[in-house]
Amino acid sequence: MTLTLNLPPELEQYLLQEAEQQGLSVETMTLQLLAKSFQLKQKRAEAVDMLQSWIEDEDVEDQQETGTYLVQVLDEDRLSERKLFPGEMKGITW
Repeated sequence: MTLTLNLPPELEQYLLQEAEQQGLSVETMTLQLLAKSFQLKQKRAEAVDMLQSWIEDEDVEDQQETGTYLVQVLDEDRLSERKLFPGEMKGITW
């Protein structure tokens, strides 16, 4: 597909500089930027879908077990003896 674009001077300059730095033609640089943009959009959509599935997950007991495990592991894997999630602060700050 052939596409003709009228770019603002700032964007044109950006593309020219990026292409030169990468050692690519402006066309190749533009195609790479477009592809990255679509890939990023796809990754965002996948992340949103995953988060939504977690929100909709009704297995509260499993979620609580996972949360407890994560707190325990994060507290154990610290260089400091100071706990990241002290028990006396449960329900207050976390």
